[in-house]
Amino acid sequence: MIQTLKKVKLTNYQSIPVNIGQLFQLGEEEIALFKLSNGQIKAVENRSPHPKGGTLVEALVSGSFIYCPCYDWKISLEDGQVQEPDFGTVKTYRILVEEDSVSIII
Repeated sequence: MIQTLKKVKLTNYQSIPVNIGQLFQLGEEEIALFKLSNGQIKAVENRSPHPKGGTLVEALVSGSFIYCPCYDWKISLEDGQVQEPDFGTVKTYRILVEEDSVSIII
């Protein structure tokens, strides 16, 4: 089965604050979007991989990692992997920046 990808505009690049998550709703999915200090834009599902759940949009950003605001789990924004000694993953999303437009590929 061939999956068709589509581009959905989320916001303007200049409107995203550095190191502060922004929440976007795409259908049933909540997306936490982050602008890193190096200017890169990363996006993950807004769901903590911790068994008790929680959200990630209010996570502390450090480099290309976020720290879950409820459980302090360190999560890579590159691949969604929780860092040891904890374990788990979150879904990551491909982001496309064109001039001042920030879009997600879904």
